[in-house]
Amino acid sequence: MIEGHGDDIYKYSDIRMNFSSNIYSHADLSGLYGHLKEHLHLISSYPEPQPYKLRNCLAARHGVEPESVLVTNGATEAIYLIAQAFRNGVQKTGRAPSFYVKNPTFSEYEDAMRNFSYVEAEMPVPASGEERLVWMCNPNNPTGEITPQEEIAAVASHDGVLLTIDQSYEHYTKAKLLTAADAVKMGNVILVHSMTKNYAIPGLRIGYIVATPELIQRVSQCQHPWSVNALAIEASLFLLKEHDNLIPALDDYLHETELLRTALSGIGGISVAPTQTNFMLCTMDKGTAAQLKTYLAEKHHILIRDASNFTGLSERHFRVTTQLPEENRALVAAVKEYMADV
Repeated sequence: MIEGHGDDIYKYSDIRMNFSSNIYSHADLSGLYGHLKEHLHLISSYPEPQPYKLRNCLAARHGVEPESVLVTNGATEAIYLIAQAFRNGVQKTGRAPSFYVKNPTFSEYEDAMRNFSYVEAEMPVPASGEERLVWMCNPNNPTGEITPQEEIAAVASHDGVLLTIDQSYEHYTKAKLLTAADAVKMGNVILVHSMTKNYAIPGLRIGYIVATPELIQRVSQCQHPWSVNALAIEASLFLLKEHDNLIPALDDYLHETELLRTALSGIGGISVAPTQTNFMLCTMDKGTAAQLKTYLAEKHHILIRDASNFTGLSERHFRVTTQLPEENRALVAAVKEYMADV
């Protein structure tokens, strides 16, 4: 696992505004808290070795067969399981396929590939007779960009490609994305989903993948029993039944995102890339993201994401995620203050 990520709030003593994670940090989880309090007895027994009840609920929601879904300990476990499952070739040739990742993006794809001795390629399409694992994050972390469906289809159409698309942030965009049924029909596509993001429960570590039953079977063979704990399973079942999601109304939230992007762009020395989701990538023309992060945490009790450890980015890149309007204004004022003094 790559060291350095968002939401490292445990390193600080007094953070009051958290912009560092790609999650809306003000979700009302009171109903879930009450439900879990009533189900704490579950920790005295083993959960299902594989959470089939939750799998079946997710399959029904997506309109696919249960055998096309695998529940995982967050999206990160799914990434490493996929890397492990196909290390001897998609067609079990005994040779690790090459892999392709378009940077900057979530670092765990590249890390998982190298952990299992894959060799990086310079383009997504393999030569004839070769196999390649291609990774996409859509919407992409940390840029907020969307890969169009036409481009996805073009990559997936090539023989030898196994395409994994991480749609962890799918509920934070209005862009059209692949559906679970699309992935199953395409045959060589694995979709990664994150309940962590949709329901703002990163501490519970819950995610799942959707693909053909054959691909799911390959991945599931690498998963340890009891990978997903009892409270995470119970929380997920409750949330699927009681809530569509726990983020603000998307039109309003994305409007607030654009207001924040415009305000940050108006600060001298700060440029902000366009985004189609709730987070944005910022670049400083002086100072460093690490210095800014420390300044905001210590003086303003604000936490941001130092994005310098994303492949292809520099020490002057940072990422923030839209929060409450008053918090967004506080962030803009604090960044403006830092840039005026640096």
